[in-house]
Amino acid sequence: MGRGIFRSMFAAVLIHINLSHKTRPGKCPSLLFPIVVENIKYAIHGSDSGAYDSEGRFVPEKFEEIFKKHANQNADSLTYNEVKEFLKANREPKDYYGWANAFVDWKSLYDLGKRKNDILTKETIRAVYDGSLFEQKAKEHASK
Repeated sequence: MGRGIFRSMFAAVLIHINLSHKTRPGKCPSLLFPIVVENIKYAIHGSDSGAYDSEGRFVPEKFEEIFKKHANQNADSLTYNEVKEFLKANREPKDYYGWANAFVDWKSLYDLGKRKNDILTKETIRAVYDGSLFEQKAKEHASK
């Protein structure tokens, strides 16, 4: 996806360490740090968009709310400053873990999905939520 081998490896290790213990059944850790997708709802952190409910289902109204409240320059995209404003508005008090996770999630998305004019479009963000962004980026990278 064009991010470099070391950055990709670091991100993969960090993601798996962070999510594995939350999604694995039972209390016994695994040194392979697997992520159990059917339990991904247990890995939802605070201070984020709320676009997924507590059961891990996508909530279109909350997704649209992001743009209604924070897309000031263009109704269908976010600038970096609008992303920062959005994250600040969604902070839960003293939820430092959630703040850090939300920042890393959205900063990574912004870096990966921004257009040449430094905007993050609604369709790119929607592609993250429906799971198609990585396929799109892999096709783009393969065609280069």
